[in-house]
Amino acid sequence: MHYNEARFLTENRRVSSTDQNRPSHVAIIMDGNGRWAKQQGKARAFGHQAGFRTTRDIVEACARQQIEALTLFAFSSENWKRPEAEVGLLMDLFLRALKSEVSKLNENNVRIQFIGERSAFAEKLQNEMLRAEEHTKDNDGLSLSIAVNYGGRWDIVNAAKQIAYKARDGELDPESIDVDLFSQHVSLSDFKEPDLFIRTGGEKRISNYLLWHLAYTELYFTDVLWPDFSDTELGHALEFYAGRQRRFGRTGEQVQGKNA
Repeated sequence: MHYNEARFLTENRRVSSTDQNRPSHVAIIMDGNGRWAKQQGKARAFGHQAGFRTTRDIVEACARQQIEALTLFAFSSENWKRPEAEVGLLMDLFLRALKSEVSKLNENNVRIQFIGERSAFAEKLQNEMLRAEEHTKDNDGLSLSIAVNYGGRWDIVNAAKQIAYKARDGELDPESIDVDLFSQHVSLSDFKEPDLFIRTGGEKRISNYLLWHLAYTELYFTDVLWPDFSDTELGHALEFYAGRQRRFGRTGEQVQGKNA
């Protein structure tokens, strides 16, 4: 199974929505690999491998839908608590995926970046992350951000530390600290905040993911396990988003008047 450039570039979109009600930034928690494997009578490793194939398909589908940014929760800071063998398998799968997929993503104009505390990973894996970022940094198609050893609370604390250091060193006045300034110091500061959050697998929580960023994001939860999350299922999520009225504190009448 390989990326197909023609599929990336096709104009035959499966979701009948206008550019105005298509999200520009989608964030996903890819949940359910282990349960999916259990349903198949297989080991959890089988589920993670199937989940990787789904990830590849959804990256391709988002590019085809002309979504500008996609952020995937690949490995949380809490995932280190999982059995050592499973963590080792995930690290191995991650490394193999980087080695096998980056060239294809680059050919299809996808830019890759990683967010999270990557120093906890093996040097070989850190080097592959850097290589992927460097190899794709000039691409201007889909921006793919992968959250690894990431936690929303860590992100906020890390931003607070950066601001505190600058205040200590006289680089900024504490009175100048506001939402906009703080937003410049969290991960994904170069991107618009997510318009649509998707979580698969039936859980209805955001699990310490992008806590600062999801303040006004539309939240979509589905019982579908990640390995079964198809292009069609993505379409359902995009249709949900297209039906939402995003008010940002305004009344519905104000929004309708502005869009009229």
